[in-house]
Amino acid sequence: MLNLNSTESNNSDCLRDPVSLNVGGELYTTTLDTLTRCRDSMLGAMFSGQIAPLRDRRGNVFIDRDGKVFRHILNYLRSSSLDLPDVYSELPLLRREADFFQIRPLLEEITRCEASAPLSIRGGPLGAMLMVDVDCKVRVLHFNLRRGPENYELRTCSVRVFTANLFCTWRAFVGMLCERFSYRTSQGFSSLHPSNPGQNRLKLEWVPRPEELPQDQYNKQRYRALTIFLPEVEQVPPDDIMDTRHSQQEIRDMQGFVEELLSLSLAEGFKVDLVTPDPKDILNCNSLRLVKG
Repeated sequence: MLNLNSTESNNSDCLRDPVSLNVGGELYTTTLDTLTRCRDSMLGAMFSGQIAPLRDRRGNVFIDRDGKVFRHILNYLRSSSLDLPDVYSELPLLRREADFFQIRPLLEEITRCEASAPLSIRGGPLGAMLMVDVDCKVRVLHFNLRRGPENYELRTCSVRVFTANLFCTWRAFVGMLCERFSYRTSQGFSSLHPSNPGQNRLKLEWVPRPEELPQDQYNKQRYRALTIFLPEVEQVPPDDIMDTRHSQQEIRDMQGFVEELLSLSLAEGFKVDLVTPDPKDILNCNSLRLVKG
């Protein structure tokens, strides 16, 4: 039960450490310094005397909000760091509470967490299907190798043309693939784009450069290499700060592509449903079907 007869002056006189809170039925004990860490927030106003707080029958300051989520808000105010479990599916609820309390630094931190969280944590349809068809064709390329002024030598080499056709009922996953994979050409890196207006189909075609094919001839044929962005976590002394950066790794064969695609899809909750022609040799498959569990 709440004691709604408390006056502002009485509450101000009683606001001293430690502060006992009743947030939606969850009890917490903290300090005024923690609660007023963000002075321009609602909590800062409540516990600096600008707003008279309510109390329950036991004298705890009562806040009618989600008590379980408030634990993360309180931890952030204590440490200035958002320390969430590895698999935390309530970021939208945490954002709602942080927005209610008007804690701007926490909202910015939540935005960064949302951007780096797997799509499955941000939400996604159960039963979403991913279908992949891959192919490799070997072509013979004839080219002139310049030896000197007016001196050319006819050369021949084989190039492997890889193609992958993907269809996914979860359009956000296709968008994520377009962000992680990219083409590398003589003009630099270029992004991938869905191949249909519905944005649930993606076609990739790339040609790794053979060692015997000079770079200028490779560029002349307008071939494209396929790369993937991989996060790298480094420790920067002396403070042991974890620094996350990204590197680009070239996909040299179809097995490498299938391996990276599996890593991305399994991390988002997909499970392998069908592999052809040999279910025991998934990296050398022709077709692959995955379903989100």
